[in-house]
Amino acid sequence: MSILEVCNLEKHFGDVEVLKNISFSLEKGEALSIIGSSGSGKTTLLRCLNFLETPNGGRILINGNPIFDAADHASRSDEEIRKKRLHFGLVFQSFNLFPQYTALDNVTLAVKLQNKGRPVSEINAEGMALLERMGLADRAGHYPHQLSGGQQQRVAIARALALSPDILCFDEPTSALDPELTGEVLKVIRSLAEQETTMIIVTHEMSFARDVSDKVIFMDEGVIVEQGTPEDVFVNPSSERTRQFLTRYSE
Repeated sequence: MSILEVCNLEKHFGDVEVLKNISFSLEKGEALSIIGSSGSGKTTLLRCLNFLETPNGGRILINGNPIFDAADHASRSDEEIRKKRLHFGLVFQSFNLFPQYTALDNVTLAVKLQNKGRPVSEINAEGMALLERMGLADRAGHYPHQLSGGQQQRVAIARALALSPDILCFDEPTSALDPELTGEVLKVIRSLAEQETTMIIVTHEMSFARDVSDKVIFMDEGVIVEQGTPEDVFVNPSSERTRQFLTRYSE
């Protein structure tokens, strides 16, 4: 059984159709990269999966259980939506750390709010372990303004992992970083893939997507033009639109 099934997902803003009949599945431990031009619907798709946007049609299933069905969504309460959101962890392109909190506090805040009965020392120890995985144990007491962009993004990854989501989502995780810092973030994502963390990565780093992914989706104008293995999409694309996109990127 797939850990994630997305069935005929639709999203429009007014008269503009941003997502049109999006369907795909993801197995536990797989890394899926979503590529495409700006405005193709990639980020909107991630935001729909994380319930930051409400789809206008379709279904989302986790482990075979529907967590969203447009047919009966109107009856869902905010509390239910918050619970469904916990299936996904989202790492934003602009970090979105809380400036008034240290790196450790950024990582542990949501866990402390959700698990008020647990000892703070226990939660902090877990947070420190995550920062250590990110190579940031010595930065636990630093505030975001004291960290480089790459370090901030690694704190954001640790924060997303803290709630143990089923699927970790990245929205252009290196777009706000200069080339020197991009490598350190991609190295962390690569290590997560090696540990079989289930991930969806919206990225413009084509060589990285080709190397790290089990599956690749190419989107254009709100539709999935092509999906398959990195070999299928990057080496033997069946769509002329995919070939044009990849040629432009390699120029």
